[in-house]
Amino acid sequence: MSEVTTKAEAARKAAVRLAQASGTQRDAALEMMAQRLIERTPQILAANEEDMNAAREDGTAAPLLDRLMLTEERIADIAEALRTLAKQPDPLGEVVEGHRLYNGIELTRVRVPLGVVAMIYEARPNVTADCAGLCIKTGNACILRGGSMAVKSNLTISNALSDALGEVGLPSDGIQSIEDTSHDATDELMSLHGLVDVLIPRGGAGLINYCVENAKVPVIETGVGNCHVYVHEAADPDWVVPIIVNAKTQRPGVCNAIEGVLIDASVADDLLPDVLKALAAKDVRIHADEQALRLAKEAGVEAEAATEKDWGTEYLDLEISIKCVDGLDEAIEHINTYGTGHSECIISSDAQAIKRFTDEVDAAAVYSNASTRFTDGGEFGLGAEIGISTQKLHARGPMGLDALTSTKFVLAGEGQIRE
Repeated sequence: MSEVTTKAEAARKAAVRLAQASGTQRDAALEMMAQRLIERTPQILAANEEDMNAAREDGTAAPLLDRLMLTEERIADIAEALRTLAKQPDPLGEVVEGHRLYNGIELTRVRVPLGVVAMIYEARPNVTADCAGLCIKTGNACILRGGSMAVKSNLTISNALSDALGEVGLPSDGIQSIEDTSHDATDELMSLHGLVDVLIPRGGAGLINYCVENAKVPVIETGVGNCHVYVHEAADPDWVVPIIVNAKTQRPGVCNAIEGVLIDASVADDLLPDVLKALAAKDVRIHADEQALRLAKEAGVEAEAATEKDWGTEYLDLEISIKCVDGLDEAIEHINTYGTGHSECIISSDAQAIKRFTDEVDAAAVYSNASTRFTDGGEFGLGAEIGISTQKLHARGPMGLDALTSTKFVLAGEGQIRE
């Protein structure tokens, strides 16, 4: 058999044992996984440097290099995230609901693992540990297929994690990492109906769309983030520049960074020049509509005319589109047309406008007067996240522990039969 099928079958067997393991056992595994990451930091950094050198030689863009790069501090943060997971309540066995049926049967619905979770991701070796940790905490086995850019980093991390499982008496096959980074291996993994219970792609729009269109197993869409900040006519001027600059430049290569600014035309002349200057000071390339382009010229800020393509582009870089709109209705329509259902923000002191925006904008996270950069499992108090779902079934937004569980009905009777 191929590497992919062999490892999937091993993961399937391991999933049965992991589902039956106690919460104490699974938490001990997470603690050991964190310990092994710290102990093997020199090996992980050496592998990551090989990946970084190869990526630099290939001319990889700076935001992707940032996603790929590991440091001693980042590895320590990854390990700490695993320890934090170990301290969280065990979701398995939680009674979601329960009641007595008309016939006297006692019905309860309880949380159970999904089974085997496959993850396909690009250029982010921290995802290896995040996914493995969340899966072990929830009693799932995982199959990890990282991109070729981070292959050495991913394998070194996953080997440390699977070794830790074995050291606490759980099946080391519960964490599998696919070494073959070819498209054929990806296609095979996506076809393993009956071995893989769910596939979670984490990366750019191309990867996610490919998985959705070609997978034979259930897929949870994650990550594509064409996010916006809308500056309403009643915006507090003191909040506008800090929120926009943070949401765009604090880490531009991530999915919760904004790609577009909408601003009411009625206040654009007063508020937009400071926004443009602040973005230019951060070396942000600006794509502007006609009014914004005029204001940029008057402010001495370099900008270029936006095209229709810009409204739907996830730049993942120091680039942004700016459009002046004729009020709340146009802003909501624009976001629901071009947004990807990730994170959206309104800056306003008008409670009615905020309510309409949060009610009518179709996104997993909708903010008023705060940066979209907070859309994150850790920031939401969920611990490590396996991704941010932009769909509506079966999870939406940052996916923590509950998103990696299903439920089953447990019924206890006393000889009842259906007439």
